[in-house]
Amino acid sequence: ALEAGEIEAYYQPKADASTRKIVGAEALVRWRHPTRGLVPPAEFVTVAEQAGLGRALTRRMLELALAQVKAWRDDGLDLHVAVNTTVADLQDTNFPQEVASLLAEHDLPPEALVIEVTENMVLADPVRIGDVLAQLGELGLGVALDDFGTGYSSLTHLKSLPVGEVKIDRSFVARMTTDQVDEAIVRATIQLAHSIGIRVVAEGIEDEATWSSLVADRCELVQGYALSRPLPTAELEALLRAQPSAQPAAPPPDVAPSDALVRTESSANGRSPKSVEAR
Repeated sequence: ALEAGEIEAYYQPKADASTRKIVGAEALVRWRHPTRGLVPPAEFVTVAEQAGLGRALTRRMLELALAQVKAWRDDGLDLHVAVNTTVADLQDTNFPQEVASLLAEHDLPPEALVIEVTENMVLADPVRIGDVLAQLGELGLGVALDDFGTGYSSLTHLKSLPVGEVKIDRSFVARMTTDQVDEAIVRATIQLAHSIGIRVVAEGIEDEATWSSLVADRCELVQGYALSRPLPTAELEALLRAQPSAQPAAPPPDVAPSDALVRTESSANGRSPKSVEAR
């Protein structure tokens, strides 16, 4: 698939929670098989990693995503793109230079790219991976801590890693309007992140009630089916061009607009694991 050019990127948009304007997208891998059609990541990502092809798959996704975000920016669509990584990527001391070379090749500034890592990935080799992440941070690109809240040492990672963004795990977001504990966890996470200058993405939003609650809690970015499912490039571009001028999402009167700006992971607290869709 890699050699035949059958790997594709779908993009799930991320929007400013308050204005609803799409400001970025997460690149998600798909395999366009010549006879089986579109193969979802759950059917091949883990196998690819076990076969030692995780690095090659990440490299291909970086190439696709950066070429696409360059085309968007040249066309007046000022988006950033997020790409997921593997443990093998983050253990490779050449990975930061590889990323820097790809950014230069596509004439993109570092802030056009966000590298996503999960908490459990960091635990695989904290010292080495910490060094690689520090180099990535020095390049000026974004580092996002994905599945936040499901690992064993979330606060330690916020303190020790060059994290500029946390993505609150969907297991908390999905129940925040019906479960007081989940709602309190989401609100506390947002407040904590803001206090140390980190922006927050809530992923897995599936209804307007959740979206409104996130606006009230001053979350910056949202991602999920209430906004859009992952889309092929042409469909995302159509969505971008169809969106009206950004308007506030009607927060409560005493709430100001926000001013701060794959893989399966087992949860430490027994919550549902995140789908390999995130790859």
